[in-house]
Amino acid sequence: MTLEIGLSIEGQEGVSWPQWLGLARVAEEHGFPFLYRSDHYLSEQPASGRAALDAWGTICGLAAVTSRIRLGTLVSPVTFRHPSVLARLAVTAGHISGGRVDVGIGAGWYPDEHRAHGFDLPELPVRLELLAEQLEILVRSWDAAPFTFHGRHYELVDSDPRPKPAHGPPRVVVGGTGGPRSLALAALWADEYNLPPGPVGETRLRIAAVRAACARVGRAPETMRISMSTAVVCGADRAEIDDRTARACRFVAIEEPPDTWLVGTPDRIATGLTELASLGLDRIMLWPPNHDDLEMIGLVGRAVLPAAGTP
Repeated sequence: MTLEIGLSIEGQEGVSWPQWLGLARVAEEHGFPFLYRSDHYLSEQPASGRAALDAWGTICGLAAVTSRIRLGTLVSPVTFRHPSVLARLAVTAGHISGGRVDVGIGAGWYPDEHRAHGFDLPELPVRLELLAEQLEILVRSWDAAPFTFHGRHYELVDSDPRPKPAHGPPRVVVGGTGGPRSLALAALWADEYNLPPGPVGETRLRIAAVRAACARVGRAPETMRISMSTAVVCGADRAEIDDRTARACRFVAIEEPPDTWLVGTPDRIATGLTELASLGLDRIMLWPPNHDDLEMIGLVGRAVLPAAGTP
């Protein structure tokens, strides 16, 4: 399978609507197959005062002004929305976009964000129960047949939400660290499992665990796409790389980039992506910390994607 490389933007870090429009334009012009965004309501640096537009409101807006790229969340926490609401948001975005919608979903984690907005943040075992029930409700909501669901956390009786997806059900992406519970749920319900960046040996083990989870439920392992998110800082020369790296580190309040970031010239970035693909990854979500640097994103599209083999 050819490696697919797209963009993932931390929308809670002050990305304005005009900036979202610019990001979508650059993504479409320069060959990125998808543009995802985080689903948070609070900056990970709360004192920064950075604003956050709603993730699904953003996706519906971008769906109306784009024509090619897929749009989705990476990932929507189960603590934010009832699954029936999330299912309808995804269908709405799908109708607007002509079916270019992916639903990333995960257990959620950010305590400050939950306190600030009055969302419950139960312990992880309960959040995984919520994830299990939400995944089933999402998938069954998009199916043609009415259904009834009785769970510990949700109860739906004679549910037949309409309209149904106009171009097939949205793709489901489960985000996790490769724990047994999230892997088991992904094997049952998801099209893709998204891993965090990590050392090569750890990533290999996580990929093997995804394949094994599919095999345990009788699913062909190759039907589960595996993806990873990682930061990218690219420049045409050393001066440009150093300047952009310094800006990115200041923006996320760190002194130097972690080893998992892809930093360098287009050739170096392409080599790093090829190395990741060799581990068995199908898709890479590139996060540009400097989301307003459209020139850098365009450089990645022009010079990195063709070299790394993106279709």
